[in-house]
Amino acid sequence: MLTKFETKSNRVKGLSFHSKRPWILASLHSGVIQLWDYRMGTLIDRFDEHDGPVRGVHFHKSQPLFVSGGDDYKIKVWNYKMHRCLFTLLGHLDYIRTVQFHNEYPWIVSASDDQTIRIWNWQSRTCISVLTGHNHYVMCATFHPKEDLVVSASLDQTVRVWDIGALRKKTVSPADDILRLSQMNTDLFGGVDAVVKYVLEGHDRGVNWAAFHPSLPLIVSGADDRQVKLWRMNDTKAWEVDTLRGHMNNVSCVMFHARQDIIVSNSEDKSIRVWDVTKRTGVQTFRREHDRFWILAAHPEMNLLAAGHDSGMIVFKLERERPAFSVSGDNLYYIKDRFLRLYEFSTQKDNQVIPIRRPGSTSLNQGPRTLSYSPTENAVLVCSDADGGSYELYIVPKDSIGRGDTVQEAKRGIGGSAIFVARNRFAVLDKSSNQVLVKNLKNEVVKKSGLPIATDAIFYAGTGNLLCRAEDKVVIFDLQQRLVLGDLQTPFVKYVVWSNDMESVALLSKHAIIIASKKLTHRCTLHETIRVKSGAWDDNGVFIYTTLNHIKYCLPNADSGIIRTLDVPIYITKVSGNTIFCLDRDGKNRTIVIDATEYVFKLSLLKKRYDQVMSMIRSSQLCGQAMIAYLQQKGFPEVALHFVKDERTRFNLALESGNIQIAVASAKEIDEKDHWYRLGVEALRQGNASIVEYAYQRTKNFERLSFLYLVTGNMDKLSKMLRIAEIKNDVMGQFHNALYLGDVKERVKILENAGHLPLAYVTAAVHGLQDVAERLAAELGDNVPTLPEGRVSSLLMPPSPILCGGDWPLLRVMKGIFEGGLDNAGRGAEEDDEEAAEGDWGEDLDIVDANGMQNGDIAVVVEDGEVQPALM
Repeated sequence: MLTKFETKSNRVKGLSFHSKRPWILASLHSGVIQLWDYRMGTLIDRFDEHDGPVRGVHFHKSQPLFVSGGDDYKIKVWNYKMHRCLFTLLGHLDYIRTVQFHNEYPWIVSASDDQTIRIWNWQSRTCISVLTGHNHYVMCATFHPKEDLVVSASLDQTVRVWDIGALRKKTVSPADDILRLSQMNTDLFGGVDAVVKYVLEGHDRGVNWAAFHPSLPLIVSGADDRQVKLWRMNDTKAWEVDTLRGHMNNVSCVMFHARQDIIVSNSEDKSIRVWDVTKRTGVQTFRREHDRFWILAAHPEMNLLAAGHDSGMIVFKLERERPAFSVSGDNLYYIKDRFLRLYEFSTQKDNQVIPIRRPGSTSLNQGPRTLSYSPTENAVLVCSDADGGSYELYIVPKDSIGRGDTVQEAKRGIGGSAIFVARNRFAVLDKSSNQVLVKNLKNEVVKKSGLPIATDAIFYAGTGNLLCRAEDKVVIFDLQQRLVLGDLQTPFVKYVVWSNDMESVALLSKHAIIIASKKLTHRCTLHETIRVKSGAWDDNGVFIYTTLNHIKYCLPNADSGIIRTLDVPIYITKVSGNTIFCLDRDGKNRTIVIDATEYVFKLSLLKKRYDQVMSMIRSSQLCGQAMIAYLQQKGFPEVALHFVKDERTRFNLALESGNIQIAVASAKEIDEKDHWYRLGVEALRQGNASIVEYAYQRTKNFERLSFLYLVTGNMDKLSKMLRIAEIKNDVMGQFHNALYLGDVKERVKILENAGHLPLAYVTAAVHGLQDVAERLAAELGDNVPTLPEGRVSSLLMPPSPILCGGDWPLLRVMKGIFEGGLDNAGRGAEEDDEEAAEGDWGEDLDIVDANGMQNGDIAVVVEDGEVQPALM
């Protein structure tokens, strides 16, 4: 038994699987209902409106509903999307043991300790039938999956089958007047909606559970007499077929397996037992040390079971579903229903080859685990866990393909793993001695070789080579030279997938994928939270793999992404172009067409195939925030710019790639101060003074504008900045602009008006303005500052401009290899190449204001009392 998921909580008395989502409901003795995601192992939600233990719970097949019944005598119908109880059904007079939705009709059946079974219409919220006849607690009641029947089990030691056909007819409007009249008579004078069809007696103590077979006329029951009984029925009677003995305490629940001819039962003896329906014998027993089992549930569509016990629940499957297969060129050899089959990828033909006859075993999980194929000898090795690990060797006759009736006598042997390592040689792992036995096609040992590590499985690694797996390590071992060719520390590896050229290998563990070279040189590791199921290499060297619910890709640099979601898990056998060939859990071949654009695009970027990138940009619609973020992260903002419509994102990408023209256009659309400031910083870095000026004007950043005019020697605009500062009454702005202009008289005037007479006097005296200095000295009187004598003072004058007028030499922001093609994606390649060779970004750039006027002088504009520069 493979445990998929386990919880630790209170005693679980009711379970129900969701038919479409990986969810399971668990009703607890504490009165809480828990909703779990069994794939992720996380608790999604909890519901706790019952007053006391909750025993029964069941998901609706198609509506977002579930029903619960508890010891508070209440049946509650919940909407799990709205996270609330929709309504409560009242009528039972004692504990409610089980509740179940009907597959087709808006009905709920409930069983209670008040010795009745009730059928409710949950749409009208009424009880439509009460089934009486049991004279003790009714422990369970369930609808038949296809027929108008209900089966119930009671502590009165009986199992009853009820015919509810009349109830079904009553819910359907009669087709003619006669039927309608008879229906009215039935309603007026009393009619029986449900009648007992069979009473099954045979248990010596109270019966805890009874269940229908999903397709056959069989019933199974479990009771406090520790027995499981199998019953058969026909149109007129029902009878006991056999009794299955083995449990050591009360049997609490029992059911048929939907996919196999087995019965599963659990008991208060702390065990789950599996029985063969045909042979009526025990197949396998699973035990817990401290927990009694109370309830079983089966997934309606998948091969999953769940069992509730004293301290929680477990979700499991009884037998592995991964088919054993081997790919050789255009052929897939795989095993299904005890037959070796051949599937041709090119023609999609599927044929039986030979039957695989293995001695019958009474244990589960004894089916084929791996398959190895030798194309030259047309030989097949089939390995299984039977007898602690064994193999069977088949030589496939050429004329058997398509017939599938040639019975072969296989050569058998014991070994943990067996694989072909040469044309007519195969290697068998002997775990006891940690040796590999090399055998010929006659099953004779021709060579023995010790292994370099404690190996528990071997895989193919090229002719004459083995990949040996230990718990936390893999090693490539040369059988001929007995040399270790490479080793790698890994999590426990479950599957090994080689690329077509045998240059790369993917090592798949439960939650990780390790990509390595043929010498096991590590390349990358990819971690997954969901279980990894299978994988294959495509023609481009990209590893395509599946988890439980996704098809994903992994590039050589460990970049990964989702290709598409899956409803059910699949096992990839081959990837060819946009087609994935795979096997499903039923062993059927399927083809899935995928959109490979995203990962081919990323691979082209990675391998610098820029012509292919340009072609894909022109012909495909790659979009989305994930792609934009990827291109930005990988250093291709100019490519990401092509996919972006949002102006803020375009602005950021344009700045990152140095594309000033697009940045200006986006800044105009956004028109926010922060974006103009950032544009000014980037334009200044590139040396594009006209755009710097424009950005400062839009943000009214007068100080930066003044400094820009200073370093570019634009004295006229500095003079206008001085007037703007004067109108705005900005004293410091006036002084700075006067300082930049070298206008001493203006500086003295500003200092005098600000009340700084000593500074005004010193400025006038030092710069030789004697008339002004004398006037200020007279005003200062005895407070005239003393100037040093015999010392030459250096005058504070504006520096020489860096470059007078226009832009200074532009920073050469080189056009990327994609520039010139992205914005003209529809034009010819030759034209694109010619444009890509022309000039740098920023050339021939005109900034035009809203009035269509060229960027020029600054004018002073007063709007609502606010002074601001404007374009003229």
